[in-house]
Amino acid sequence: MRGRLRGIFVKNFITVALLFCLSFVILGAAFAGMSYSFVRRERAQAMLESAGTAGVVLRSFAQQWQTDYDDINMRGALSWISSMAGYHIMVTDGQGSILNCSDAEANCPHYGMSVPAGVVSAVNREGSYQAITTLGGAFDAPRFVVGIPLPAGSRPGYLFVSDEAGRISGVWLSFARIFLAAALAVVALSFAVAFFVVRKLSRPIKEMSDAARSYSRGDFTPRVHTDGNDEVAQLAEAFNVMADSLERSERGRREFIANVSHELKTPMTTISGFVDGIIDGAVPPEREREYLQIISSETKRLSRLIRGMLDMSQLQSLTPMELSSRSFNLTEVICQSLISLEQKITDRGLDVDTALPEEPIFAVGDGDAITQVVHNLLDNAAKFSAPGTVITVKLWREEGRAYVSVANRGDTIPKEELPLIFERFHKTDRSRSQDRDGVGLGLYIVKTILDSHGGNIYVTSRDGLTTFSFDLKLAKPRPEKPENDG
Repeated sequence: MRGRLRGIFVKNFITVALLFCLSFVILGAAFAGMSYSFVRRERAQAMLESAGTAGVVLRSFAQQWQTDYDDINMRGALSWISSMAGYHIMVTDGQGSILNCSDAEANCPHYGMSVPAGVVSAVNREGSYQAITTLGGAFDAPRFVVGIPLPAGSRPGYLFVSDEAGRISGVWLSFARIFLAAALAVVALSFAVAFFVVRKLSRPIKEMSDAARSYSRGDFTPRVHTDGNDEVAQLAEAFNVMADSLERSERGRREFIANVSHELKTPMTTISGFVDGIIDGAVPPEREREYLQIISSETKRLSRLIRGMLDMSQLQSLTPMELSSRSFNLTEVICQSLISLEQKITDRGLDVDTALPEEPIFAVGDGDAITQVVHNLLDNAAKFSAPGTVITVKLWREEGRAYVSVANRGDTIPKEELPLIFERFHKTDRSRSQDRDGVGLGLYIVKTILDSHGGNIYVTSRDGLTTFSFDLKLAKPRPEKPENDG
């Protein structure tokens, strides 16, 4: 697993790095093209402006000296203008034949040569010309050449200004070096950022892997560090929630096994001891019936314990979707539970005070499960009420929910015991002395049923008055079936 996690980190880092490199290659190619076009365009613009200025000056010289462009004096002017502008200058007639240039030699080495006809046509058509060319062999090596017609007032002809092509490349290379240095710095910084980002993203996965191995060994304490609110952080948070649930389940499982073992051990030891005593003859014959009754009582207690565990198993099969599609008469459930416990309530000398609405109240959920809730609460109230007292049962509706309360008078439940009474196999000290038949699952079953129904249960115990209250979602009353008059 560790090797796979390392592979994920390396793959993600390489992927991000390649994306950065590809981005900068594309950006560099775009920059190279755009920057070269910009340098060339700017240089062409500057040379065209110089050509225009040179044409005006040459026209002025020609008019002042009353000479033609192929005159030797005009070559001096061309050389002077060339030294001022920094470009080579060449003059042709209307057919493109070279008349003069800015070279310092006594005779123009290009005299008599002609520029290509396509160049002349381009100047006439576009008004200017620019290209890297030898200008039909006039230059030994390609140069950057711009051309314009001679200014008005001059004889027909053309003016060509040229510069070394390498100078454009030099300027462009200066830009390129600056860009390359900046790009390398940005790439290095991007790699560093990508390294830390990818490592940060993969760290929760590694932590989850390590935690999962700990969970497989039964250690549920490790948790994954969460930072931020992205998908990885949400996954880590969900993983921690799952770990909390597993830890609670494992703790509950161990407590359940320990409690079941304890609850089973006591009656089994009693049954085994008394049976062995009867078999060995250690029990006097006249007391055998008494011991057999104890054995019967402990056997019934074991049966109740097993039945309670089966009830818990059945409760876990209830799904919220199934429960939301059912409804029942909560008023009828309370009445039936009171009738089923009437004998037990009467035997303990108790009275019942009910406050039930005249119209039935329907609630959402499973009627049999809620019957068990009401039965357990009433049974507890009868079991722990002081003789001669009253059990109070109330039912009412409020803000879309039905509320039921069962109150009895007896010993006050200690404040520190109240949060624990809904746990499995928990018995308060007072119940251990009075409840010899219970197995500590009644209130746990009540809480489990109400949780599955989306209900809440509350308990208060002050000055001998203990009240259990729970609520359920109200359901629409069922339509009554019309009576058959026939």
